[in-house]
Amino acid sequence: QVQLVESGGGSVQAGGSLRLSCVASGFTYSRYRMGWFRQAPGKEREGVAVIDSDDRKTYVDSVKGRFTISQDNAGNTLYLQMNNLKPEDTAMYYCAADYRALPYLDRLTTRYYMYWGQGTQVTVST
Repeated sequence: QVQLVESGGGSVQAGGSLRLSCVASGFTYSRYRMGWFRQAPGKEREGVAVIDSDDRKTYVDSVKGRFTISQDNAGNTLYLQMNNLKPEDTAMYYCAADYRALPYLDRLTTRYYMYWGQGTQVTVST
């Protein structure tokens, strides 16, 4: 069955860095669009960064220039390098996958992703 397992979360001070990983299994990874999403307490889940099978990347404006999404197709692993972290980045971060083609504006929309991991917590303090 499909499994997405995130790791790499933790607690850091503002300005610090973390690298999240997501190991995927149970589907043909190279054919899927993969993404990172986050949900802060009391807020809706939002798209952070998405990468297509052709390595096309999309970021939410608030993380552009600070976060980098990448993937290792051979290892079925998705990464999110997060630099210059801010307190507002504090959230549970989720890995997600889907195979359906989407218009550009929908690629960060949570309802268009079929498979989800359990999440990894990122906490950024001042």
